[in-house]
Amino acid sequence: MHPAFIAWWKSHQHSEGGNGCGAEAGCGSHGGGHGHHGHGGWREKVRAHFEAAHEDSGGGGAFGVRRPLRFLAWKLDLDEKQVGELAKILDELKTERAQAEVDGRRTTTALAEAVGGAAFDEAKAGEGGALRVKSAERLRDAVVRALKAIHAQLTDEQRTRLAYLIRTGVVTI
Repeated sequence: MHPAFIAWWKSHQHSEGGNGCGAEAGCGSHGGGHGHHGHGGWREKVRAHFEAAHEDSGGGGAFGVRRPLRFLAWKLDLDEKQVGELAKILDELKTERAQAEVDGRRTTTALAEAVGGAAFDEAKAGEGGALRVKSAERLRDAVVRALKAIHAQLTDEQRTRLAYLIRTGVVTI
């Protein structure tokens, strides 16, 4: 378990302890010694460290990491020109993924409307299903275009490293 998580958990346990003193209230010695009086702002340091570790560790970006460009630049040892080109490619992919999320909400709405009435609306359900398929195809095409463009920007060694990152699940596409 990450040490920052333990500190975060302890601070939240304290804030929910029912003594009327929240984690950020700074109880000091009269509140059990867990406030940040006399501790030099250790809570802020732990929180900043935890957020920085979480930000770089994954979850959320177009390539399965929160900051895919920074991560790829570091892992693949990209030069400035490559970083600029990858920024454009990832921005286009990010737009397509956002559109896929919108389409997903529309699909959910159509399917809910299909089952929400007195009788099942097969046309509405078909419409929702067709939208889901069309969106998935559009996203697939965008990912293939992005990978092709990225491939063109990388050296052989960088391509090998990227393939390894994809194969091992470090980078998800």
